[in-house]
Amino acid sequence: MPDQPLTIETTRLAAGHVRLRLTGELDYDTAPELIAAAAELRNGVPVLVDLTGVTLCDSSGLSALLVVHRAAGAIQLTGVSPHLQRMLDRTGLSELLAVAYSEDVRAIG
Repeated sequence: MPDQPLTIETTRLAAGHVRLRLTGELDYDTAPELIAAAAELRNGVPVLVDLTGVTLCDSSGLSALLVVHRAAGAIQLTGVSPHLQRMLDRTGLSELLAVAYSEDVRAIG
């Protein structure tokens, strides 16, 4: 099965928030794309990262999410798969990165 490229759709939301909707694989080869997208955001901008379309996330992908977290005033993850949730739990990142589990995404920030 060939690698699935990562696409990142950036949407400006109300109150200065930003949504990054990711589709594809978030791994060693594509993590720099997410880091570059985060670098284009103003520092301190709350970010919602929609991972619904992510088919694979490795340690490089987790590292890229941390970079986004550091660059943003606040970060919230949505669309987290059970596999990714286990990775977040095992690495302790579930305590650092906010995860929304329903369609009702709480206010960021």
